[in-house]
Order: sequence, then C-alpha cells, then structure tokens
Amino acid sequence: MATGFAPRDVAALTERLAAEPMLAQVERWAQVNSGTRNLAGLATMAALLADAFAALPGDVALHDAAPVDAVAADGSVRAIDHGQHLLATVRPHAPLQLLFTGHMDTVFGADHSFQALDWRAPGVLNGPGVADMKGGIALMLAALKAVEASPLAPRIGYQVLLNSDEETGSLSSAPLIASAAHGKLAALTYEPALPDGTLAGARGGTGNFSITVRGTSAHAGRNPQDGRNAIVSAAAIALALSDARSPTLSVNPARIDGGGPNNVVPDHAVLRVNFRPQAAGDIARARALIASVTRDVAAAHGVHVTVHGDFNRPPKPIDAGAARLFAVVKECGALLGLDIGWRDTGGVCDGNNIAACGVPVVDTMGARGGAIHSSDEFLMIDSLVERAALSALTILTIAEPGRL
Repeated sequence: MATGFAPRDVAALTERLAAEPMLAQVERWAQVNSGTRNLAGLATMAALLADAFAALPGDVALHDAAPVDAVAADGSVRAIDHGQHLLATVRPHAPLQLLFTGHMDTVFGADHSFQALDWRAPGVLNGPGVADMKGGIALMLAALKAVEASPLAPRIGYQVLLNSDEETGSLSSAPLIASAAHGKLAALTYEPALPDGTLAGARGGTGNFSITVRGTSAHAGRNPQDGRNAIVSAAAIALALSDARSPTLSVNPARIDGGGPNNVVPDHAVLRVNFRPQAAGDIARARALIASVTRDVAAAHGVHVTVHGDFNRPPKPIDAGAARLFAVVKECGALLGLDIGWRDTGGVCDGNNIAACGVPVVDTMGARGGAIHSSDEFLMIDSLVERAALSALTILTIAEPGRL
C-alpha cells in the first residue's frame, strides 16, 4: 500500500486500540447531561474531559466563552451564558500541525426526558450523545494516544478543541475555532458517520436571524386604523423571504413571537428565520434580500424593523485540498477493509468553520451511529475501535512527507 503500513502494523494498531477504555468512557460521559444550556453539566463534562486528555503530552486549558447576544421574545437583546471550551495543545513547534475538534454539548437539556442508557441490541447502545458525539471524543482520544506511541509522533503537533456550544451554532467558540485552525495543514472533526460508515462530503451553510418589528398598539374594535400591526408585518416579511427561496438557497421562517390580547393591535413581534445557502454567493444574495424585504415592509406598513443575526457557518465545498484529505482517509480505510464513501449533506457543523479558514477538513470521523438529536440515538460499539484505527492511520499517513 502507498501508506507504507504492513498488515501486521495495522493488526498491532487495532489490537492496541481494542484495549482502550472507549466504551467505558462513553458510558460515563453520556450519564452527564451536557445540554448546551446546562452550564453545571457542561462544567462537569469539561472537567472529565480535561482529566482524560491530560493523558496526552501537552497543555490542557479551559477557555471562557466569547460573548453572545440573542433576541428574546419581547425583542430585547440579552447576553447568553455558555460553558467553557477545552483546548489541548501538543508540540506546537513541530513541523506538521493538525487540528482535531469535537463538542461536549448535546441537544438534550437537563429537563429532557432522554437521560438514560439502554442496550437496544447486542453492540448497539442507545443514550443521549453516545454518537453525537461522546463516542467520537472517546475514539479521537484513543487514536491520539496510539499516534503518541508511534516513531512519527515527534513530527506531529496538534491542537484538540472540544467546544460547549456546537449544537447551537458555535457562536461563543467561533473565535477559538478560527484561532486554532490558523496554520494547520489539515483537520479532522468527530461528528458521527452514518450507520454504514458513509462520511459527509460538501456541506451547505447556515444563518439564523431574529427580525424584530415594532408597530403601534390600538384598540382592535374602536380605532384599529390607528394601529400598526407588528404580527401582520412580521408575516409579510416571512412570506416575502419564503417566496424568494431558490434551489441553492432555502429559507425557513420558523417562528413568530409577540402579540397579546385579541382586542389589542399588537405592537411587537419577532420573526425567526433560518437560511441554508449552498454557495458563498448565496450568502450575499440572502443579505441583500433581507435588507430589501425589511425596508419595503417597514415603509409599506409604517413599522420599525431591526435585524439581528448573521451567517455563522459558510458553505463547505470539496475543494482540491479537501479532496486530497478524503483520498487519504479512503486509502487508510482500505487498509482496514473499509470502503470509505461520502456524500453531500445539508447539515452543518464546525467543519464549515474550519474550511472557511482555508484548512482541509473531514468532519465525520466519529463513530458509526444514527437517530441523532432524538431519543432513539444509538452508537454502534464495534465502530469505536474501527474508527479510532481509521483516525490513527490517517494522522500517521498525513505525517508522511508530501502526502498533502
């Protein structure tokens, strides 16, 4: 094989990884509720991860979240607290620098009914975050420990970033992601692969907006003509934005907050809208669309409109650098008897942010699993060793001169 790994090397690596306590880690970590808004749970999770990643030869630090504002239902703008983010740095002066990312948060809050682990079938573990992505974090760590045992280790420097807000858009960790991505040759992110092992290829982008409308209240029966209905205006904006969607730009008006008693013309509303651009040009088109629609509705309805939000994850195409990295992953998969494939997806993750920094990234290097973001989420246990071996071989292959 072009990688230079003999079958006995692959067998020895797999045997080593099989001895790692990945399943025990997943079971322990998944019993900690680390929903994005559960700051106490995230603090517990961060401490557990800091202890685990201290096994690597480097510095492990917890970084405070960057400030993030959000629009409340009444239209006021308020700060949102987030958990700390973990950053481990190993050999920052080595000639080859890589980035590995994951997230400690889940979509299941402290008050969610889905909190317990359950064996659905032999080798299939059901539980909150087992695939997305506590399984991915466990196998990432095991792979890095295997890399540290290789003679190539002194050549490889890297950072591990585990953020606490990926599930809500990585708004408070975006500056840390950009800083960590700087100067890296390549990156691997540990979102789960599909049950059959398929990886995500190109991804679209996403942007979330809160559009606040301030109208004028009035009596709904006595003098409605003196009012300026904020709900009607918000609905007009929603319809206009939705009508402008295209095959490469989806627009989803998701919610309108506001209003009040039936006998009062509502004077405030907040429209929540999600955009999914497929290409960078769609972002510029969407921004222009938002500006023109809100301006026109404000003028036509006599209301005041403000826009909060932006595109937090740009589209992630498969460029030449990403194609070379995918080819390395596929080559390493073949050493393990795996036929690695990938397909485009409309979902987004921190891989979008990393690719926007000009760094090639494969962002579904985690465990095989499925039904994520639901109470049926499951992890396929045999994929822990399998995918840890895939990561370790990929990292060691990248370390060969001239591979990327």
